[in-house]
Amino acid sequence: MRLTVAQAVVKFLANQWTERDGVEQRTIAGCFGIFGHGNVAGLGQALLQAQRTGADDLPYHLARNEQAMVHSAAGYARMKNRLSTMACTASIGPGSTNMLTGAALATVNRLPVLLLPSDVFATRVAAPVLQELEDPRSYDVSVNDAFRPLSRFFDRIWRPEQLPSALLAAMRVLTDPAETGAVTLCLPQDVQAEAYDFPDELFRKRVWHVARPVPEPGALARAADVIKNADKPLIIAGGGVTYSEASAELDAFARATGIPVADTHAGKGAVSWDHPNSVGGVGSTGTPVANRLAREADVIIGIGTRYSDFTTASRTQFRNPDVKFVNINVAAFDAAKQSAESVVADAREALTALTGALSKTWERTYAGDVETWQQTVEDAYRTPQGDLPSQAEVIGAVNDAAGQRDVVVQAAGSMPGDLQLLWRARDPKQYHVEYGFSCMGFEVAGALGIKLADPGREVFALVGDGSYLMMAQEIVTAVAENIKLIIVLVQNHGFASIGALSESLGSQRFGTSYRYRGEHDDYDGGKLPIDLAANAESLGAQVIRCRTIADLTEGLKQAREADRLTVVHIETDPLSQVPSSESWWDVPVSEVSELDSTRAAYAAYTEAKRDQRDHL
Repeated sequence: MRLTVAQAVVKFLANQWTERDGVEQRTIAGCFGIFGHGNVAGLGQALLQAQRTGADDLPYHLARNEQAMVHSAAGYARMKNRLSTMACTASIGPGSTNMLTGAALATVNRLPVLLLPSDVFATRVAAPVLQELEDPRSYDVSVNDAFRPLSRFFDRIWRPEQLPSALLAAMRVLTDPAETGAVTLCLPQDVQAEAYDFPDELFRKRVWHVARPVPEPGALARAADVIKNADKPLIIAGGGVTYSEASAELDAFARATGIPVADTHAGKGAVSWDHPNSVGGVGSTGTPVANRLAREADVIIGIGTRYSDFTTASRTQFRNPDVKFVNINVAAFDAAKQSAESVVADAREALTALTGALSKTWERTYAGDVETWQQTVEDAYRTPQGDLPSQAEVIGAVNDAAGQRDVVVQAAGSMPGDLQLLWRARDPKQYHVEYGFSCMGFEVAGALGIKLADPGREVFALVGDGSYLMMAQEIVTAVAENIKLIIVLVQNHGFASIGALSESLGSQRFGTSYRYRGEHDDYDGGKLPIDLAANAESLGAQVIRCRTIADLTEGLKQAREADRLTVVHIETDPLSQVPSSESWWDVPVSEVSELDSTRAAYAAYTEAKRDQRDHL
């Protein structure tokens, strides 16, 4: 079949399918892109031809920012439990390097995305071309080599003959839960347009079967033995529970054993907040109930978690001197962490096997503490703290407005911590907080991908003013695609999270406010005359301005009833507080300083470091 390389890429991708548990779905559901001279006549032409002829089903979505479109693909993939994703095409040079941050986010979060950055001429006939980086050491280097450490698979297609093997390798990694992340295939702009006689069988329907690895009997027996001998076990549910669709199995295991279930950001909602065994988030921004249990636990059962520093409270969380770990993970890399007894297996299969292997039950001594904590959450949701609404009140209003299957999206600033602490998740897919790379600007773009993946759910993107200013362009994309989102735009005139962190570290909130430069050569003047609501309106959004929590409640109701993208804007108090997590996060403080505030912070820091330990 004589096709250009770009046409072959599109035809191949349109025929890739993923199967798990007998259910097939498209591996690559569509393609985001922004065209420039590096891809307009290659992939641009191929996507146009596919759309006009109807021969190959690969829908094209015009994005407004290259980083954002990768975030949209990641949001889509997470919503699809990593069984389906999107491709992203960008032009040569800055168009492609704009995707680097998105690539890192996808790989950190173990989410499949397919990146198709354009590249320099393979023939070098016109070198150096527009937007080419010249490296005096080698002519085979381009800016796209920056994708290598960010990608789980990377290749550059210098010749059409190389394409089949590269495409198959890309699919292998994208569909492997243990290996997945960003996959990058660089496409030189001249090669994209070059024709070749590709074998017909390259374009047949190909189904990639996603296995559920069962636990090895010896590993299962060792894990069960560790758990049986525990006095105070604790489950930590990570994203792997959700990706494996193992919520029912986790529910059965927890009810059968009585073991409390804490969760990470990626695992929140694996069991409902009102489940009898649920104790909420664990770690630096977790609940005090879960964190007290974690400090006392003699066995931690980590299911599908990669143990980030927020989960381990920078390795100060698990303080029992005899603590042991049992890790269930499809990736051996994560299963081996914390010197654990490793069970390399699918979460659903492992939980089913473990439930059958354990006959012991533990008393639910934590029920009273959970009840007290939930009253604390209720107070935080309902109690004003000052003239302006608190962030906790805003989260409470959104939590009330969200239906059981609706989704809340967040990524960076103070809101992820407050959400893990307070949010009452009722569905495995309700809580979508990207806290692996914690990338400012993810929220609107990620929400777009989530809505594409599951149009039947309302999607609430909670966006601070800092994140909004970094990347709000995909409002335009959503408007163009007639995709309804509810964006809650929280204006607090600066970086509230880093401001509070700065103060706690002795840096006095320096450089964290959106204000005029004042008399002390600092940003301590009046507030800037920024109107982000007007900005959102200029991008095509319907905007509802709110001043009070009552206004917000009504605004969210109107946004739910609307049939178009709506931004609900509210100003909050940047100094408002939430209840303590009774935990810690390691952010180093200057060891020497002329500032009293920094010296005091360093003394507190060295004291907290004493609880840090390696689990060897």
